[in-house]
Amino acid sequence: MADTRAFVCQAAFVGLLLALPVVSCRQGDTPHAAPSTLPNIVYILADDLGYGDLGSYGQQYIETPNLDRLARDGMLFTQHYAGAPVCAPSRYMLLTGKHSGHAAIRGNDEWGERGPVWDYRAMARDSTLEGQRPLPEGEVLLPSRLKTVGYRTGMFGKWGLGAPHTASIPTRMGFDTFYGYNCQRQAHTYYPLHLYENEHRVHLKNDTVPPHSGFALTGGRHDYGYFDQADYAPDRIFDALSRFVSHGGDQPFFLYWATPIPHVPLQAPEDWLAYYEEKFGPERPYESADGTGYFPQRSPRAAYAAMVSYLDQQVGRLIEQLKEQGLYENTLILFSSDNGPSYAGGADPQWFASAGPFRSEYGRGKGFVYEGGIRVPMIASWPGHIAPGSSSDHLSAQYDLVATLAELTGFENPAPGDGVSFLPTLLGQGEQAQHPYLVWAYPEYGGQLALRTARWKLVQRGLNDPGENPGPELYDLSADPAEGHNLATLHPTTLDSLKRLFDGAYQVPELPRFRLTEWESAE
Repeated sequence: MADTRAFVCQAAFVGLLLALPVVSCRQGDTPHAAPSTLPNIVYILADDLGYGDLGSYGQQYIETPNLDRLARDGMLFTQHYAGAPVCAPSRYMLLTGKHSGHAAIRGNDEWGERGPVWDYRAMARDSTLEGQRPLPEGEVLLPSRLKTVGYRTGMFGKWGLGAPHTASIPTRMGFDTFYGYNCQRQAHTYYPLHLYENEHRVHLKNDTVPPHSGFALTGGRHDYGYFDQADYAPDRIFDALSRFVSHGGDQPFFLYWATPIPHVPLQAPEDWLAYYEEKFGPERPYESADGTGYFPQRSPRAAYAAMVSYLDQQVGRLIEQLKEQGLYENTLILFSSDNGPSYAGGADPQWFASAGPFRSEYGRGKGFVYEGGIRVPMIASWPGHIAPGSSSDHLSAQYDLVATLAELTGFENPAPGDGVSFLPTLLGQGEQAQHPYLVWAYPEYGGQLALRTARWKLVQRGLNDPGENPGPELYDLSADPAEGHNLATLHPTTLDSLKRLFDGAYQVPELPRFRLTEWESAE
């Protein structure tokens, strides 16, 4: 690695020197950029957006002109992965640079021993019931590292990595400013009673409509409009991030926009909903069979498309603001999703082909370590630095972000983690280091693991539910990207080598709930 970094210092940044003067570049060091020339960094993380949900990735039904333009102006990644197939662990790995074999947070953990954490009314009365299990003491996240080289940091959207009244909240984990949902359970409604501004609740003009409520709340009337109220949380979140950008001065900023869209429930602005209702025509409404699922929706396909197009519209507004303020040319924008598309709440990933060429039904999309659950879109744009209209099949993961920004901005990364900087790919300069493998250790939905090399992928399920364990699966992604043909019995030597790689990458987690018990007992 020291030789690679030395080469980067000597060659990869030659074309960047005019924009980012190097302060020091010794063998083994990360290049340090002069503070006055550091780029602004915007990282946009969609929630449950599939690999195929954008026009630039082949989407045929949903209109995303702003994100498609961003892709045309920059680079589109075709082999980029989330760190996990669900929300909280994926966000943890993004901000720590660790893969799930080493992560403290490997699944969603609602910290249920506190009491009735799923009771919306109880959480409204008692904020100590909100939020997820806190991060371990001493955990250092990306924003704290960026602050050491002069960045102003802001987070807007869904946190999901700690709870109010703990040290594991955005403003105590490196963000100067936070506005959004502290608790991912609260994000199961787009019309919540409150959001958080830094450490305090901001009450919205919405009534108490608990998530996962059906028409029982309307006296049995099929009143879909009852579930849509005054303050749409994504509107408020965008207003806050826009203010953050406006009030920056000359200091470079890191903006982490963790939008809740398009995670269910399907609740969309009325103008976009009406647009897609006219475009798609009549459809079968969504209502959970037992009345306890996500909110009812009269036009579920139209609502899903409306949410994605609304997010695209917001991205366009942010880009226009950056241009108006003279910031766009020196802003690196990255756009991705925390995992693959959902099967729940009326979402119809198969109709939309939300996972692109991969499968997206239950068992293959969100919550599972197959390609549909973990391969995600990634767009990168930086005028004058990233070649417009470019694409890359570099094998990468979201836990590469910390290493990439360390190399770009020069912050010291004493715990380098599991990531590999993809900055040489972004700039088209220097030698790009490669991952020998990517790894997933996911304890939920029965307990699953996956390991991906350039060609092969190992999958194993049922590791916490032996009755559901079908045995190891081996796929040749170069010939079978949809993972339709299990070759485990045909390539036993390859299978064994991948198992050994996973075993070397897997550390037994401190929390028992995150363990893969059958794998550990077998090893």
